[in-house]
Amino acid sequence: MTDKLIIFDTTLRDGEQSPGASMTKDEKLRIARQLERLKVDVIEAGFAASSNGDFEAVKAIADVIQDATVCSLARANDRDIGRAAEALKGAARARIHTFIATSELHMEKKLRMTREQVLEQARLSVRFARNLCGDIEFSPEDGYRSDVDFLCRVLEAVIAEGATTINVPDTVGYAVPELYGNFIRTLRERVPNSDKAIWSVHCHNDLGMAVANSLAGVTIGGARQVECTINGLGERAGNTSLEEIVMAVKTRRDYFGLELGVDASQIVPASRMVSQTTGFVVQPNKAVVGANAFAHASGIHQDGVLKARDTYEIMRAEDVGWSANKIVLGKLSGRNAFKQRLQELGIALDSEAEVNAAFARFKDLADRKAEIFDEDILALVADESVTKEQEHYRLVSLAQSSETGERPRARVVFAAGAVEHHADSDGNGPVDASLKAIESKVGSGAELLLYSVNAITSGSTESQGEVTVRLQLGGRVVNGVGADPDIVVASAKAYLAALNKLHAAPERVAAQG
Repeated sequence: MTDKLIIFDTTLRDGEQSPGASMTKDEKLRIARQLERLKVDVIEAGFAASSNGDFEAVKAIADVIQDATVCSLARANDRDIGRAAEALKGAARARIHTFIATSELHMEKKLRMTREQVLEQARLSVRFARNLCGDIEFSPEDGYRSDVDFLCRVLEAVIAEGATTINVPDTVGYAVPELYGNFIRTLRERVPNSDKAIWSVHCHNDLGMAVANSLAGVTIGGARQVECTINGLGERAGNTSLEEIVMAVKTRRDYFGLELGVDASQIVPASRMVSQTTGFVVQPNKAVVGANAFAHASGIHQDGVLKARDTYEIMRAEDVGWSANKIVLGKLSGRNAFKQRLQELGIALDSEAEVNAAFARFKDLADRKAEIFDEDILALVADESVTKEQEHYRLVSLAQSSETGERPRARVVFAAGAVEHHADSDGNGPVDASLKAIESKVGSGAELLLYSVNAITSGSTESQGEVTVRLQLGGRVVNGVGADPDIVVASAKAYLAALNKLHAAPERVAAQG
């Protein structure tokens, strides 16, 4: 067994299954490039058969990523697998990840298939995939709640058909560490050809134990791949957190004894990019990437850290990328400096025209905000990441008045396609008035599930405000993110961004893992 731990990042697939976290192709490309800078081993770029948009995103990522294996999820059927193979044609290294449920509950209630039918479907699907791609991963969905004897039969069969990685998901976050680790070890001991595949773990965080379960799968079970996401992003309570796995293994190398290829200094930039793109704010006390992760309020702690850092810090903030986020640009910075910073942040714009447009927005922001941080640049690009073909609604201008004792009013001008709308409304506050004005013309009927404001950078009232708006309509949930030094403007941008997603996003096939 190799002493290297493979990091399989599924932010762009399983992470995107968080309600409202769906991303455009350009956003996925930007995050994929950052994951390549992070040096993860495998990037699960999406579920190619779920929609045309997902197919195009997987294809675009496969065409540009050189240093990581690019993977697409596929259900255990020829159509899904063929679609995944087609999307991955341009990849330097490709992997097809196919799955089928193996628990009694899922087979009976969801698949309505017998054990023998599931076994045969799994076997034939891996055989078909192996003829299209040399790297095949197989997952028994809800594997942890499956009958061990039946699961051993399935896994032996798919390895015999050419599966090179066997992933055992705790799909519903039911496992506890010792039991899960022993479960993986039992499977490896009982499957005769287990040595022919790399074993992988994929845990959900419903009971708050995803990271612990994954590490138990590695230490007790002998798994050598962990499937995880940036910030632990994922449906329900989320997935195993990449940053926590990586830093646990690096910090406690004395215990784990495993090598990692990950460049930990790219963790914080990746975290912030994912947070700003999806609108899922990182909690301040989140391990490794939270704002308070390296903060010390206690006088005793502060005194100890000043005397010797390792009295209270087991990791260095700069080792995970905190030190990289310094002031880099201002209003006197030139185009070349701006372009260079985009490259350093992993942001690739398709044409010189796009670079020029981004630079013009940067200059506009610099006129209103003296100090421009990396986070400001990420937000600026994210705010403009929707292409013109996808952008149906666009803010033109906003004026609002608010006075003590008077009811606030807002006047909003926005474009809907080729039509420009002028809308007025009052409200309980300037944000409420602005959003009501937009809705009075759009008439979407969407329910507002979340309104959240977050400062992009800390320590200054000059910071840009980043607003997340979550809307629900007809069972679909979308997030819109907007950034601006003016919170009211940021709010209008976020609302229109959410409306754009409702307007443009097609229905997708849901996947589990």
